[in-house]
Amino acid sequence: MDSHGQNEQRVEWAVVDSGIGPLLLATTGQGLVSVVFHATDEVRDRALERLGSRFGTEPVEVPRSPLLAEAIRQVAAYFAGERHDFELPLDWSLISGFNREVLRELASGVPYGAVVGYGDLARRVGQPGAAQAVGMAMGANPLPVVVPCHRVVERDGGIGGFGGGVETKRKLLALEGVLPEPLF
Repeated sequence: MDSHGQNEQRVEWAVVDSGIGPLLLATTGQGLVSVVFHATDEVRDRALERLGSRFGTEPVEVPRSPLLAEAIRQVAAYFAGERHDFELPLDWSLISGFNREVLRELASGVPYGAVVGYGDLARRVGQPGAAQAVGMAMGANPLPVVVPCHRVVERDGGIGGFGGGVETKRKLLALEGVLPEPLF
């Protein structure tokens, strides 16, 4: 344990290219813990600082570590259209309570190529009036793409918001065949 009573854990990371720009992937001994969109140097450095603070250790760039290498392989296969489901251990320690419950339901209950409304997802976790809270949970998702918050849309058919930007959400939904590919 460190001086704050937290268990120190090794955090390993890599930045990979994807169909939506560079992604930062980070793992702990428990599993994939973080996926960060638009991982330019500045965004990457801020994300690594947050992870280091949270876990009490300096994150280490180790793209060839077994778990991180497998996450990289599966993400590449997803963006190549060769993988529809991720089979990775996930470290849920960056999220808790209602948000974790909603994201777990999303990960297990909304398959590739499908979408769900915010209110529908709220009902699935036994909180039928919590559509806005579901939206907040999507915004707090530490594992986007792998835990597919891009599959949550507005009841009236609108695309809804997205932490990685609406254009990124459109690209992910087009990749999964939910939306047509943009013409230009």
